Amino acid sequence: MKRPLRIAAWTLAVALLALASATAARFWFLHWQPDRERYPLRGIDVSHHQGAIDWRAVAADDVAFVYLKVSEGGDHRDRRFADNWRQARAAGLAVGAYHFFTFCRPGAEQARNFIDAVPVEADALPPAVDLEFGGNCGLRPDAARMRAQLDAFLAPTEATYGKPALLYVTPEFFDAYREALPARALWRRSILHAPDARAPWAVWQYHNRARVAGIVGPVDLNVYAGDAAALERWRGGARAVGAR
Repeated sequence: MKRPLRIAAWTLAVALLALASATAARFWFLHWQPDRERYPLRGIDVSHHQGAIDWRAVAADDVAFVYLKVSEGGDHRDRRFADNWRQARAAGLAVGAYHFFTFCRPGAEQARNFIDAVPVEADALPPAVDLEFGGNCGLRPDAARMRAQLDAFLAPTEATYGKPALLYVTPEFFDAYREALPARALWRRSILHAPDARAPWAVWQYHNRARVAGIVGPVDLNVYAGDAAALERWRGGARAVGAR
């Protein structure tokens, strides 16, 4: 074989190997999950960004629970929340609502926004609060102020729904405010690897670009720390598995 042909063949082989490696890596990324024998209950969290959802297809695709975005700050509402809440419950899923907490609005005002939108249902999952810097306003309060405003949100919210709230925390937020957080069950974000051992968790968000039947495009995946019986107790207001 002449040298130019050998170079071309070698280049093609390298390109094909790179393509195969990239394809294998993407397949691994899209399908990675924790030990499902240890964590048998899989869940998702969604907002209007997922568009219209076929909830019966979701429920049939190894999904046991879902958290729906309902509100953000003092006045924003997710436009698909009401439909998602009704349809996901009709599909037999355990359903909860979460609020994106902003540092630039009073906690009590944000609680009113959440409470005015979320029905009181005895079998709903505990209310959740999304605590993170991404997408938030530019204010970075000190720990005492953050805790005061978070408490102002939690007090009326927990009184309304009769259950301790779930706190969603990103690694960055947890690093900044860990010592100031109230003793609540944690929903920890840790993509593609287990959360560190600094605090136990009730829900682990382990993927942010997964695919689930009934949803067009990527979706977040989570697992619950316990079994089906533990999830049912938690829905009823009992202390969550892994709660601090």
